[in-house]
Amino acid sequence: MQLPNNIAFALASAFSAAVLISAASNASEAVFTATNAFAAGDFVEYTGGWSKANGRVFRLKAAAGTSFTIEGLDTTDTSQYPAGAGTGSVRKITTWVPITGVTAAEISGGDAKNVEVPLVDTDVPVVLPDGFTATTVTLTTADDKSLPHHAALKKVSDSVALTCLRGLLPGGGVLLYAGYCSFNESPSLSKGSVMAVKSMFSLQNKVVRY
Repeated sequence: MQLPNNIAFALASAFSAAVLISAASNASEAVFTATNAFAAGDFVEYTGGWSKANGRVFRLKAAAGTSFTIEGLDTTDTSQYPAGAGTGSVRKITTWVPITGVTAAEISGGDAKNVEVPLVDTDVPVVLPDGFTATTVTLTTADDKSLPHHAALKKVSDSVALTCLRGLLPGGGVLLYAGYCSFNESPSLSKGSVMAVKSMFSLQNKVVRY
């Protein structure tokens, strides 16, 4: 049991150039071969033929030469991760900008969807799972445009560039929300309340959690 206190948020404000993936294994933790070397602990954004992983940011568990292992990415199910289809590219996150003064972090969506299928031979329809609703994360922060995160949020929002919001939990856990950021730098103006601004992150896939 854990309270959401003392979470440290940061924004991915810079990425390296995309590096091509020449091979990807089907394993309990997928191993990739790329054209450049990485290091254990790097965070990378994956773009490739595996839609379950596409557009998500992962942490590298191990790296040796031009091969690296993506922590927690189980690709043993070849119906979801077809053999030979994992090639594509990765981009390493090179700069994280701390987001300070966060007063609220609200998660919306990510709920399971179902489809009701009527059958002619029974009075009771069948309910089948149909994925999940889109997820957004909205951060409310105390307004201070002199802080580095203000300019970083504005830049990624204005450029409509893919980014990642990282949350470091006090116990060592990591939350990675990859998607687009929409930053409204017009502050709230309620008497007796701290001026605050909001940034919304629209995820392109599921959250990655370590």
